[in-house]
Amino acid sequence: MKKLNEIINCDYNIPIKGIKTDSRNIKKGDLFIAIKGFNEDHHKYIDDAIKNGAIAIIGEKDIDCSIPYIKVKDANKELPKILSKYYNGIEKDFRFIGITGTDGKTTTATIVSKILNCCYIGTNGVIYQSMRINSNNTTPEICELYEYLVKLKKLGCKTIVMEVSSEALLHKRVDNIEFDYACLTNITEDHLNIHKTIENYIKSKKKLVSLVRKNGITILNIDDKNYKNVKKSCKCKMYTYGKEENADFKICQINTTDYKMKFNIKYQGEEYEVVTPLFGEYNAYNITLAFCVCYNLGISPHEIIQKINNISEIEGRGEKLNFGQNYTIILDYAHTYNGIYNIITNVRKLKPKRVLVLTGAAGGREKEKRSKIGKMILENSTYAIFTMDDPRYEDVNSIIDDLVSDSNLTNYERVINRKEAINKIFSLSKEGDIILILGKGRDNYMAIENKKIKYCDYDVINEYFANKNTKK
Repeated sequence: MKKLNEIINCDYNIPIKGIKTDSRNIKKGDLFIAIKGFNEDHHKYIDDAIKNGAIAIIGEKDIDCSIPYIKVKDANKELPKILSKYYNGIEKDFRFIGITGTDGKTTTATIVSKILNCCYIGTNGVIYQSMRINSNNTTPEICELYEYLVKLKKLGCKTIVMEVSSEALLHKRVDNIEFDYACLTNITEDHLNIHKTIENYIKSKKKLVSLVRKNGITILNIDDKNYKNVKKSCKCKMYTYGKEENADFKICQINTTDYKMKFNIKYQGEEYEVVTPLFGEYNAYNITLAFCVCYNLGISPHEIIQKINNISEIEGRGEKLNFGQNYTIILDYAHTYNGIYNIITNVRKLKPKRVLVLTGAAGGREKEKRSKIGKMILENSTYAIFTMDDPRYEDVNSIIDDLVSDSNLTNYERVINRKEAINKIFSLSKEGDIILILGKGRDNYMAIENKKIKYCDYDVINEYFANKNTKK
């Protein structure tokens, strides 16, 4: 426990039990920092924080307060500094591998964590040894992140591979972390509801490169159209990967058959063969990036390849589900145009009888992209069911109207309730079909209005087959 004047310049000699930016999580003796988030200005929750036991407040506005209040110019900027002081610079006790990009973060980070037996932090939560904590964000809020670091240090963790979202970079959640590795998967248009322009989005992604320590390493996808732009920001040692001839770690001889993929990674004249059930060309990129990270950390190519070959699936990412059915179910988080297009086109190469797709579009997010995504799905699948996917304050029917607005095709139906939609698509399925359940992956909630209702696609699918088997 530290005193307030030990973590920020002030005259208040008050012991602080914890630091929070969410008034709902405040406990007696905590410091509340009123940051300005994307959706919320936390200053309006100061009274709630005080009622819940806050002992002091830090904010940006002139406010009369019943407890000690310290005004700062930028609370978001001050927050990382305050946390670092409060937790005695605990972030310096870890080796951080940061992975950003529009697609592939979860898969790549998971592969790296499995090869290194290190901690994973990302969309699937915080995972290390027997510890597993669900997280509401791809990159945790910074107060939560420091609480995780304390737990991880006690468990003896030394290395963390972290998915770093563009929003986390924009809102300074990782500003005081010196990354040993910064990795970029790709950049396609996404999250413009937050960043407003593609230029701002790219700028946020590029920021990770600037957070690498001087003797660290940046790894870039040489095939990505934004490669040269990002490269300009690189001030440390850099490696590239991709199919391009000049790539340091070159992907070659890709062959996908029957849910397996074989390809080679060529580096400095040597070729290493990978055989993996993680099918699809996009996974060749994810695997090669993971190989590059681990190779530079001193893991032998033989050991890396052996561990990659033993990874059968990534939860919620091209996850093939087997409940004894005579058709194939693939659960995937894909929600961007690029992500959905990649998985549909790759499963079509497997020559199934039909490809059936279930998906939706998030409410309050990039409405202008929906028609393009919907048209692509209808043109590349046999049949689609459009349903809810975190509608927030939008009407699901209106979202679906947007999805189908640019196509005259009628190979779809709408089923608003997602659980009913999943049950319906299974009732339509026949032997030899591939069913793609897209958009939510293993998420454990459905965002409706301002609430996150407990929900998980996997649980719905599991329940469907449990009930079906019971009736036999």
